[in-house]
Amino acid sequence: MIYKVCRMYANNHDDIQDLYQDIIIQLWKSYPKFRGEAKFSTWLYRIAINTALTNFRKQKRNIQTSDVELQSIQIPYEEDVGLKEEQHQQMYAAIQLLNDVEKSIVMLYLEDKSYDEMEEILGISNATLRVKMNRIKDKLRTFTKK
Repeated sequence: MIYKVCRMYANNHDDIQDLYQDIIIQLWKSYPKFRGEAKFSTWLYRIAINTALTNFRKQKRNIQTSDVELQSIQIPYEEDVGLKEEQHQQMYAAIQLLNDVEKSIVMLYLEDKSYDEMEEILGISNATLRVKMNRIKDKLRTFTKK
């Protein structure tokens, strides 16, 4: 669950590892405050998403740089597997274009969380979540058609 949150909010392996570590530290610090009123997974998601959003906002203030020398390496796949991998990459690229709240909703949706669970984790009403999810689906369709 933590890795999926990291993958939604970080773009490269090093950033994913850093965010993962930040989330683990935050979970460790917050565990004594866990009252057991909600499911453990709900509490974990809430801590992970809030940590990722805080980290994401901090990074937005910094200047983004990238290494020019890095090149992606293509490993040949069988045709069907390669097509599915390409579709997954396109979907993740489209998800990266969403805002931070939309990313959280998509991640929880892909985790098969119910709207009630999403409401508890994100603090957004069930009706609002449903509307946002429909709008997100439309956005993703638009992003992947290009």
